Amino acid sequence: MSSAPAKLISRLRPHRSHPRLLEDRISDNPQVKTILEHIENRERELADQAGQLRVRIEELTRQLGEIDTESENLRITRKTLLTLPVPSPATEPEDPDTPDHPAYQQILTALADTGRPMRARDLCQALDLPILPKNTEGIRSKLKRLVSRGVLAEPEPGLFARPGA
Repeated sequence: MSSAPAKLISRLRPHRSHPRLLEDRISDNPQVKTILEHIENRERELADQAGQLRVRIEELTRQLGEIDTESENLRITRKTLLTLPVPSPATEPEDPDTPDHPAYQQILTALADTGRPMRARDLCQALDLPILPKNTEGIRSKLKRLVSRGVLAEPEPGLFARPGA
């Protein structure tokens, strides 16, 4: 009954008095030693990969926390905005493109009072301004600005009127 596998098993079986005997016998074998080194190398590689994955998991967990925080802030902002009372619409001026300066209002009033197209010189007279180049040019630039904003029309060069007049 002394077959080759039985002899090998009996040689590899540790004695009760020496528990590391089997490991010592196996590690003396060059083929087994190579396999054990390969296993140790692979264990180190796996440990390194696991460490790298743990670092990535920590980074992703941190990023997920930031995203969750921002999402919560947006949810709170939405909820707050939806609970605010709706403001009443502000009364808008008749002509939103009309500049607020009183000179523009005076020009528009003078044009409305006459009901006809006027030149810059005529408006100076209607506004009781002296007929001086600085006044007529100032009125003309204001009239051109009102035309560019669509408040007035210039049916012919130098002649200004309210649209539809």
